[in-house]
Amino acid sequence: MANQKYWIWLTTRNGLAGQQLMEVYRHFGSPERAYFADEGEYRLIGGMTEPVLRSLCEKSLTGADRILGDCDRLGIQILTMQDALYPERLAAIHQPPLVLYWKGRQIAFDEEAAIAVVGTRGATPYGIRTATQLAMDLVSGGAMIVSGIAQGIDTAAIRGALQAGGTVVSVLAGGIDVIYPRENRRLFEDVAAAGALISENPPGTEPKGGLFPIRNRIISGLSVGVVAVESPKFGGTLRTVAHALDQNREVFAVPGPWDAPASEGPNRLIQEGAAKLILSAQDVLCEFTDRFPRRLGKAPALSDEERSQRLEGARQVREQNPAAAGKRPARAKKEVDIQPGLAYIDWKDCREKLTDDQQNVLQLLTAGTMTTDELVERTQLPARRVLSALTILQVEGYVREENGKRFSLAVRLKME
Repeated sequence: MANQKYWIWLTTRNGLAGQQLMEVYRHFGSPERAYFADEGEYRLIGGMTEPVLRSLCEKSLTGADRILGDCDRLGIQILTMQDALYPERLAAIHQPPLVLYWKGRQIAFDEEAAIAVVGTRGATPYGIRTATQLAMDLVSGGAMIVSGIAQGIDTAAIRGALQAGGTVVSVLAGGIDVIYPRENRRLFEDVAAAGALISENPPGTEPKGGLFPIRNRIISGLSVGVVAVESPKFGGTLRTVAHALDQNREVFAVPGPWDAPASEGPNRLIQEGAAKLILSAQDVLCEFTDRFPRRLGKAPALSDEERSQRLEGARQVREQNPAAAGKRPARAKKEVDIQPGLAYIDWKDCREKLTDDQQNVLQLLTAGTMTTDELVERTQLPARRVLSALTILQVEGYVREENGKRFSLAVRLKME
């Protein structure tokens, strides 16, 4: 694509990301028009900071040419929102990635029953076993597996899908050429051969902590359903679930022991009605059979003997995971009530960072503590969207849950 360099130029502007990046793109209609604009045109877009304006006024394409050269050398494809292969389901989410870096097979996502299997890095033997078997059975039933590629649940799900001969897609937080974690180097190669490695970040990008929660919206956005296997009360898994709910995806959760810290997240999702409890892969597949009749329901289920043989190959996953050696995950520290002196948060910052649903819920809670039902009634939003907003607001520290499943502000809002 002749104008790929302009897409790369736009998406690598310092400080330009998220909603503001989308506003620039939509204002000009194309990265090429944005490139040839001048400072006066950039200033017509609200909220532009001086560093971002300086970055947009920097017209050198050297960085873009270097990235194009790296992609050519590494065998990485570049997919933009204007390309026919770009998934429509991903383009429809809030803040879709303008550019995807892709290594492996070309996949028509909109024709696939893509199921994301997500969970904690600190998985227990129960979680490893469940994620492996679940992925194997989903693939055997005709689904495609989407996940990250971290230790724990991600690794178990990927290995289970590969052992069943399925297609696997791993969405990375860093560049495709940056192996993280390092011990999964062989797994990176296997995924690229059997499916695809995908990232919105160019080659050479180190997978820093802040990139993981941003990446999670792509995992759910590429999928039609998300399964949470194990997760603590807060963390990346529940961020992915919150994105899925916001994107109107189906959400499922694997129940676990009531006193197991690693199952607290999925158990809570089930309790609050944000996720459907599942006991087998068929509980997931049956939700999509009518939508993907040619994909699902035709492959025979694995026999007990076949499953046992393939699960034997997952033993190395458990050996790599500290929890599999019999170590029980440390219990989360007991939460303490937030003290009366709540932090001030500028509402202007909230409008830049939060979705409309999250802003609506946050504003309502300024009037006092409310239940989920009260928030649904006042916002006139579907319960799934309210639950999604509450989950993200809790993870970000804006909201806390009180006794009796009531929610209140954990901050003080400085309104305009």
